[in-house]
Order: sequence, then structure tokens, then C-alpha cells
Amino acid sequence: MPRYVIERDIPEIGSAGRDALRAAAEKSNGVLAAMKAEQKNIQWEHSYVAANKTFCIYIADDEALVQEHATRSGFPATKVTGIRRMIDPVT
Repeated sequence: MPRYVIERDIPEIGSAGRDALRAAAEKSNGVLAAMKAEQKNIQWEHSYVAANKTFCIYIADDEALVQEHATRSGFPATKVTGIRRMIDPVT
């Protein structure tokens, strides 16, 4: 399944407390569970939190599912980029 990086512009997310981040994750997971129940293949791997953005890694059948999740969860998908290959220090 394709993997995507989702850049989300969320003002001051980097200063959000643990409880706020936990609530956001719960909301996202709830939408993902509903989508899976609808037989839609999408999975959240992890996210990086920066000052005013998050960078999320998702696996999904297509970009339309990423956009649907963004709409249903209320978390903007400012930019979605498909990942072509991965490299790491042992490449």
C-alpha cells in the first residue's frame, strides 16, 4: 500500500500539552476506526510535531482516503506527498 507524508498547518501545535495531543490522537483514531469499518484501507503510522505544523506518516490505498480522513477528523491536510522510496543510514 502507498505511504504518504501529510503536512498539517496547525498554529501553536508545538506548544500543545500532552492531554491535548492525546485528545487529537483519540479523535484521529476514532475516524480511522470508522473508515476501517467502512472497508477503507488507511493507517496512521506516526507523526512529528513542530512549532506550527505536524508531519504525519500514513499508509493508504490512495490520496483520496488521506483527504477524507482530514475532512472527517477536522485536521487539515495542507500538503500530501506520496513517498516513492525510503533510505536510511544502512542504505
